[in-house]
Amino acid sequence: MQYFEDIEIGAVRELGSHTFTQDAIIAFAKQFDPQPFHIDPAAAEHSSFGGLVASGWHTAATVMRLLVDAAVDLEASLGSPGFDDLAWLKPVRPGDTLRARMTCIDKSPSRSRPGIGSGRFLIEAFNQKDELVMRYTSIGIMRFRNPA
Repeated sequence: MQYFEDIEIGAVRELGSHTFTQDAIIAFAKQFDPQPFHIDPAAAEHSSFGGLVASGWHTAATVMRLLVDAAVDLEASLGSPGFDDLAWLKPVRPGDTLRARMTCIDKSPSRSRPGIGSGRFLIEAFNQKDELVMRYTSIGIMRFRNPA
């Protein structure tokens, strides 16, 4: 279990990997982002992507799942007020395997709420060619192990 005290600025944590399939890309997009280049392989061939691509929101949701499974301790975590600088840098295609990592870039104790603090984390996702496909900065609120 990682509490606020356990997080070190500069620490990097690998979050795991996930392979995107055509069926999953289409299913997600039909429900949440039904643009032709996400749901119709034939139409996608004539798009600026030249083929089917995952919705950026599918990529973000998948990375969030990896983050929760690998790094979010449900007892120490108090959620997040948001994120900054979300960027989809390269398309994710069927068969791509993404790996994600989290780097702590800052942390501070709360000035108004004893026993909790926040951390800022750079979240990055890379494809199998080690190309950066997505990044954002997340804010995590967490408990102290030993509140003062």
